[in-house]
Amino acid sequence: MGTTFDETFDGPGLDTAVWTPAYLPAWSSRAAAAATYALTDDGLHLTIPDDHPVWCPDLHEPPLRVSAVQSGNRSGPVGSTDGQQPFREGLLVREEQPEVRGFVPHLGRIEVECRATLGPRSMFSAWMIGMEDRPERCGEICLVEVFGDAIGEDTAVLATGLHPFRDPALVEEFSADPHRVDVAEFHWYAVDWRADGVDFLVDDHVVRRSVQSPDYPMLLILAVFDFPDRAVPGRPDPTPELVVRRVSGAAPQPR
Repeated sequence: MGTTFDETFDGPGLDTAVWTPAYLPAWSSRAAAAATYALTDDGLHLTIPDDHPVWCPDLHEPPLRVSAVQSGNRSGPVGSTDGQQPFREGLLVREEQPEVRGFVPHLGRIEVECRATLGPRSMFSAWMIGMEDRPERCGEICLVEVFGDAIGEDTAVLATGLHPFRDPALVEEFSADPHRVDVAEFHWYAVDWRADGVDFLVDDHVVRRSVQSPDYPMLLILAVFDFPDRAVPGRPDPTPELVVRRVSGAAPQPR
């Protein structure tokens, strides 16, 4: 199985022909949704410092702050409802997005090597969504999602699975389960996405199998989140950080 995509974030800067360093920017703007990030010897660092703005503050409840990069981006014109992952009814595009298909596979093995620093009010996730070039091409494959308040001494609750959203060919299949893993250390989170289903893997061990398979190209989003309304007076919270050392994609392997 040959590798078709291999990103180690070791260039002089982020490759913006592949990665859009903003979170679902059609609903606000690339500037308002911009990530706080840096490239270092160990990869891409996405952080949420104290001065990082709240995302879509007049639209999204509860309030959240997010630093994310996504490997594809597009929208319809300003004033249309044609955007990616709408989070409420009646959303209108505020800034038209050019179409970017940096890494938008259709089937294959997709792997993300990363570590995270989280507190009780933060989380990180790596997930794939349809480009939504047609409204029904909107399903999600979640490689991993971890909330900081679900981390123990030597375990973490890892969420994986599929969300259909408005894709009539999919059904909800998503859960969060404990695993013996330290998310502060580097681990591989992956999916083996085939025409007959999706396997979810952590460090090359299958942790979930599904017989569903979204049948369209999907982009990858890597993000760290902070929920300000979960702050506890007098409790210091670490700066949320997601460090991504590598993203790889390979053609599907016959079973």
